Amino acid sequence: QVQVVESGGGLVEPGGSLRLSCAASTFGFSSYPMSWYRQAPGKERELVASISSSGIIRNYADSVKGRFTISRDNAKHTIYLQMNSLKPEDTAVYYCTISRGPTVYWGQGTQVTVSS
Repeated sequence: QVQVVESGGGLVEPGGSLRLSCAASTFGFSSYPMSWYRQAPGKERELVASISSSGIIRNYADSVKGRFTISRDNAKHTIYLQMNSLKPEDTAVYYCTISRGPTVYWGQGTQVTVSS
């Protein structure tokens, strides 16, 4: 059984920063790519950023390029999403996934609210 647990969400003012963390309990963590998704109220879930198993390949949605950075620490079985220059439109529940072959495991999500 794979457990995926996100943390680090909260309330932040526009222009502020947050760092999300995601820990995944699985054998062979360093072999699997991982991603961050988000879903805002009334909107479809969207892919925010993804990172390869080695951490070398990273991809971002156009809406967050230059502001968000995805990274991973394979020794800690954890990935991160550093979010800078946050905007109100970044408000959403953020989800972490780990892709083990054809199976994708999701966390429960962490709420990020950007508001003054």
